[in-house]
Amino acid sequence: MKLRRIGLIAAGLGIALLITLLSPFASSNPDGLERVAEDKGFSRMADSPPYKLISDYVFPWVGNEDLATVLSGIVGVLIVAAVVFAIAFLLAQAGGAHRSTPGGGTSS
Repeated sequence: MKLRRIGLIAAGLGIALLITLLSPFASSNPDGLERVAEDKGFSRMADSPPYKLISDYVFPWVGNEDLATVLSGIVGVLIVAAVVFAIAFLLAQAGGAHRSTPGGGTSS
């Protein structure tokens, strides 16, 4: 069962990384809230974020914009995966500590 779970996690991570290869083909037109802000004329009122990890989803030192977009997608997927795995690990540790009792048995 554990091997199957690892396989599913690896497959999901692989699919997410493969999807990043398609990111240069995404529409350049704004969508969602950005589109509404432009249509209603208040997009210039938005504050800039206090930090920029990957500004506009590209790395400035990569000359090819499509490659920079793919690389930023890969880095983003890996950052999110690392955070999710860290949270899952901490929750599993906390759950295991909560279930065991000093006498060696488990509580119900």
